[in-house]
Amino acid sequence: MKKILLFLIFLLFFTGCSKKNAFFAFGMEQTQELSASSLQSSKIISKESDVKGFFSAIYLNEVEPQSFGGDEYFLIFLYLKDAKELYNPKNPTASDLQLTLNSKLPIKVEKLPKENQFSKFTERKNEWSDCYLVTFEPTEKLTLFLKDEHSAAATTLRYKKED
Repeated sequence: MKKILLFLIFLLFFTGCSKKNAFFAFGMEQTQELSASSLQSSKIISKESDVKGFFSAIYLNEVEPQSFGGDEYFLIFLYLKDAKELYNPKNPTASDLQLTLNSKLPIKVEKLPKENQFSKFTERKNEWSDCYLVTFEPTEKLTLFLKDEHSAAATTLRYKKED
């Protein structure tokens, strides 16, 4: 009897171990899981300590490494109270917002429509936000800075690059 009870307790410990992860209950595809785990966000704070918006990014090289190789690709979401455009080095205009990776400007910035090929990565669909595909030269360290002339400090997001 003691052996059966010991066996049942031992069996209970092993059946408690599961291969399910935190995304199991949501029924997400693998790319959606990776994009959710890669998504980072930060508030954009004015010099007067008011929240002026939100800045979010997904590191696409981590989500779909087979599609995004060589350069560093980020999907950027900007939720701003005041309408502003992200600085684009290919079409330089006066802009208060400048995104850099390790203090280097992007090589390409593309403003995306509300519905785009990356909509599958996130369910963030609204009329008051902008979405950008931003490309940087390859680098070892991944620290994104969003600089705004009217903000107290640059908004910073850090990613760990997988080898």
